[in-house]
Amino acid sequence: MKFVDYATPPITHREAQETAGSALREGAARLAPVTETARLEAEVLLAHATGLTRTALLAHPERPLTAEERARYQDLLARRRAGVPLPYLTGRAEFFGLEFVLTPEVLIPRPETETLVERALAWDPRTVVDVGTGSGCVAVALAVQLPRACIYATDLSRAALRVAAMNARRHGVADRIHFLQADLASPIRGPVDLVVSNPPYVAEEEWASLPESVREHEPRLALDGGPGGLRVIRRLLADAARLLRSGGALLVEMGAGQGLAAVALARTTFPTAHIRIHPDLAGRDRILEVIL
Repeated sequence: MKFVDYATPPITHREAQETAGSALREGAARLAPVTETARLEAEVLLAHATGLTRTALLAHPERPLTAEERARYQDLLARRRAGVPLPYLTGRAEFFGLEFVLTPEVLIPRPETETLVERALAWDPRTVVDVGTGSGCVAVALAVQLPRACIYATDLSRAALRVAAMNARRHGVADRIHFLQADLASPIRGPVDLVVSNPPYVAEEEWASLPESVREHEPRLALDGGPGGLRVIRRLLADAARLLRSGGALLVEMGAGQGLAAVALARTTFPTAHIRIHPDLAGRDRILEVIL
């Protein structure tokens, strides 16, 4: 005689597939055409969709997904396949060992910019101006590492400043960062010890060659540096000249091929200053340093 357990309905084939493990396999396959880290991104998106950690998902691949979790995950996969950068989907990015809130109104922090923070920390300044703060990643990282420093952070975008202020509160440094909506550092009066900036430096003529995910989704205001990519850097040098105290310094992130041109501009503005270029971790020219 055949016995049937009517208390537990039979599992259908589709229900059997609704697990963390099978969802990760599916997600990695769907993302493979758009990223070299498809499996990792699938894990990050599934963790975001479920509210679980990646560790928990990997430890329990048999965990079934709810209909709501699967729907959220499918939406995230579709948007990622369409080119939306991963940090905009999760609303988070890590920079200098800290987690930052992100929105499409701010640039996604890059590892190269950590070199800017490292060079700034070497100065151990007491007053810092961060020009074009965006998400606030540089200003906040400096405030966390320099508890005695007073930091001014400017941006043209009011939306970017809201994100930056949120990140400052998140890391407990909002009382030491003054956020100002401004063109460069126009409302600030010196002298200050250090001016830092990750300005727009993508050359206008190179815009079309950028990855589509950057062109279509990241704020052009934070990227487009005009002809040659040096339009904002040129203006920033002039602004720094009135702000910096004697012995102070300017640190500016730039494009990998802009070193010689940036040094020439700096020499024009600061003919007696000590000027050098610092490479990033990949050995490419990245930071212009001007020491008065």
